[in-house]
Amino acid sequence: MSRPRIVIVGAGFAGYRAARTLARQTRGRAHITLLNPTDYFLYLPLLPQVAAGVLEPRRVTVSLSDTLPHVRLVLGEADRIDLDGRTLHYTGPEGDGGTLAYDRLVLAAGSVNKLLPVPGVAEHAHGFRGLPEALYLRDHVTRQVELAAAADDPTSCAARCTFVVVGAGYTGTEVAAHGQMFTDAQVRKHPLRQGMRPRWILLDVASRVLPEMDARLSETADRVLRQRGVDVRTGTSVKEATRDGVVLSDGEFVETRTLVWCVGVRPDPLVESLGLPMEKGRLLVDPHLQVPGRPELFACGDVAAVPDLENPGSYTPMTAQHAWRHGKVAAENVAASLGLGGASTPYRHRDLGFVVDLGGAKAAANPLGVPLSGIPAGAVTRGYHLAAMPGNRVRVAADWLLDAVLPRQAVQLGLVRSWSVPLDTSSPEVARVPGGPGRRREADARSGPGAAIQADTYDGGTGPGKGRAGNEPAKGQPGSGVTQVQPGSGAAERRSETELAKGRPSGERARTWPADKPAKGPLGDPRSRSGAGGEPAEGWAGGEPAEGRPGGERAEGRPGREPARDQPGGEPAKNQPGGEPARSQPGGERAEGRPGREPARNQPGGEPAKNQPGGEPARNQPGGEPAKNQPGGEPAMNQPVPAPQPPDDQPPPGPGIAPGPVKRSDPPDDSAKGDS
Repeated sequence: MSRPRIVIVGAGFAGYRAARTLARQTRGRAHITLLNPTDYFLYLPLLPQVAAGVLEPRRVTVSLSDTLPHVRLVLGEADRIDLDGRTLHYTGPEGDGGTLAYDRLVLAAGSVNKLLPVPGVAEHAHGFRGLPEALYLRDHVTRQVELAAAADDPTSCAARCTFVVVGAGYTGTEVAAHGQMFTDAQVRKHPLRQGMRPRWILLDVASRVLPEMDARLSETADRVLRQRGVDVRTGTSVKEATRDGVVLSDGEFVETRTLVWCVGVRPDPLVESLGLPMEKGRLLVDPHLQVPGRPELFACGDVAAVPDLENPGSYTPMTAQHAWRHGKVAAENVAASLGLGGASTPYRHRDLGFVVDLGGAKAAANPLGVPLSGIPAGAVTRGYHLAAMPGNRVRVAADWLLDAVLPRQAVQLGLVRSWSVPLDTSSPEVARVPGGPGRRREADARSGPGAAIQADTYDGGTGPGKGRAGNEPAKGQPGSGVTQVQPGSGAAERRSETELAKGRPSGERARTWPADKPAKGPLGDPRSRSGAGGEPAEGWAGGEPAEGRPGGERAEGRPGREPARDQPGGEPAKNQPGGEPARSQPGGERAEGRPGREPARNQPGGEPAKNQPGGEPARNQPGGEPAKNQPGGEPAMNQPVPAPQPPDDQPPPGPGIAPGPVKRSDPPDDSAKGDS
């Protein structure tokens, strides 16, 4: 008999615990497959310490392959579930699709950022649910402090040093507490010119911070935040977000460049597509975490509405503590349904207390219902995290020790850009890439090896609130049509491959870009002759001819400052129409170095030469292969290599383009040495 197939969707607290428990209980008697966008389990409670530079990013991640050796890991995101056919369709990280068949399915997809209908929030705010968002926030905060230190305008300095956090729950409170310490340490070493201090504002519509915790813990957290300098405003939220700041619900406008959205979470949208009974966006399950009427389907964690048997009529909250316990019970019940374990058991819980890390030695905790604050609470909080983490305990403890005795490193790594971590994403654990995996696959099929890298370099990414097709430029990016990247000031015209392959008769200019329609290029300084938006570049159609370019002054460094042969405007190359006959050609000197002065090609007794009657057409001649340095051909030696062109359906690169390999597009002109 074949082994049953178990598929688990998601490797968060619930999914990771379910996979680990199932692997131990089945002991190889079942095929266990774990589908997840990343190859790690993220310990979310320590994410604020990553944003504040206390912990390195890998400290809060646990390798799935190393810690789940008997579980098959499949990288991808679930797209569609066929409940009747018992199949799951997913998309891999490189755009390739796949299908997984199952006998038991455990849904543990987790949650995403919760959006509210507030104008401008989707475009100007960032969430805090994944590692890319934490890395972006750390770089962004560091950059704003550095720019504020260099700013001469007091208003600009104050705006850059103001950071607004919306939501005073666990995440928002910890982000504000750690963020204030992080920025204070930066300006302590490099004070701001105006003598200002970074300002963190924590907003919440509730009447107190941490409204879900005991009132005494809430008071402790509020007191620590205010003593540290955090501006705590309860009963207040954001009415509108703009590029220059936020409008609060009380009418005040706060100038800021940073808006962190920690309002809450919502279940992953995957469960909404199943058409099954829901409860506030969560899939309804029975106390055994099984979907009624679907014996093969289980759900746990934030996507499941699990009845709270301790409080009849309510459901367990969406917390990491409950998700961790859900995973264990769901795994035991899945094994029981397959006859590989004991009897099925309902989910019951008993609160062990809560902990909130406020940075340094400060924390708020109530282990087993005993309220603590100060250093004892800090010790309990860090001890709890070390015990709860499934790995990296020694490394995390070492980072804490180093942070206590050494200053933090406040540097920008530039690994994550703003548009790659939009607020309205269904995958906060994965940074968005330009064009998406499907477009990279298209480019690879169209242009051969290296096209995927080129697509990443030139694609216009989709940022917050954009959600566009790849051929529409993102907001704030130059251009709105499909153009090639060439210096100039007008619209570009594309030529067919047939036209590009044709040779040019002698003396005629190569008309790759018509002089009356110069090409558009990347934005640059209007005063520069090589940037778009100003005077057309030298050496390009529509501009002043550059030295060594067609129609221009002879290039330096060439013998006699003579234009290159076989270039428009220069002397025709030998063996080209209109040029001096080459050696071994009719009318020319016989080739030297031939034994016995062997007759040249196309001479009586010799082999016909290329481009001669009876011979093979020469390069750059009608019917022949394009010559080097000619349109459609390989660039000639000692000639500037043309800049790589973006995909046909993408806008030219701009300031928001993702980091990637960028080649110089300006010709190496000796006269411009020393210019930046």
